[in-house]
Amino acid sequence: MVERKLFFILHSLLFFLLLFSCGNSEEQERIITQREKAEQRRLDSLALKIAVMPTLDALPLYVAQDAHLFEQEDVDVRLRKFHAQMDCDTAVIGRSVEGVLTDTIRYQYIERQGTSLRVISPTEIYWQLIANRTSRLKQLAQFGDKMVAITRHSATDYLTDRAFHNVKTTAPVFRIQVNDVGLRLKMLLNNEMDAAWLPEPQATVARQARHVVVVDSRHRDMGLGVLAFRRRAMEDPRIRDQVSRFVKAYNKACDSINHYGFSHYGTIISRECQVDPSVVDTIPPVKYKKIKYS
Repeated sequence: MVERKLFFILHSLLFFLLLFSCGNSEEQERIITQREKAEQRRLDSLALKIAVMPTLDALPLYVAQDAHLFEQEDVDVRLRKFHAQMDCDTAVIGRSVEGVLTDTIRYQYIERQGTSLRVISPTEIYWQLIANRTSRLKQLAQFGDKMVAITRHSATDYLTDRAFHNVKTTAPVFRIQVNDVGLRLKMLLNNEMDAAWLPEPQATVARQARHVVVVDSRHRDMGLGVLAFRRRAMEDPRIRDQVSRFVKAYNKACDSINHYGFSHYGTIISRECQVDPSVVDTIPPVKYKKIKYS
């Protein structure tokens, strides 16, 4: 009987010790997790954050990140990836990012919202107005009563103004706001839209599907893409130093892309722009200009 009582007491003590140990371990793990999260928030707040979209004007940034060029320049750059330019705007206006890849029309729109930007470089983005092949649209005069996918207050809105200026159509042209560039492409491919303004590589996907290019912004000598940073952020010497280091890494990426071409970076383009690898070899070549920053 005494042995059974002793066994029961020892067993109970062991149980409570294990329970206390597990509780301690869980509490310690919770504290460590909270500390890690707090440290991650601190590091994120100190990093240089840039809003980008899955388009080829962002390729130097994707390459610099993938090839660890930012690390080589001792700068922590974090890319905030969005599918719609409006979401990029929200990020820069809300001050959750310091920089943004945008266009000159949206740049003016952002400034009207009260956020002052400093452009540090043009970018190589261009747009094509691509008509659905089933709509049989080949000339702008045929676009009466047709739907064109655009983004409001953007280069695509402006290009629509310019394209249809002095063009007589039998009915109004309907501008349909489709902000997500991937969705805009999908709607064209699925015959849900008569036409859409598309950048690269989405424009190449549409051309591969035998849809028709009606307008190309390059032919109108319109370089509308820009890389800009918030002026208020640039007043901080630490951020100015980060931007200087960022530029060095960006320029190295430009040199590499210009030397090796898109095919060398097919995996990155396919992953970041969400297109099939077969698209990469048919994208028209682009020469990326290095940033001249001081």
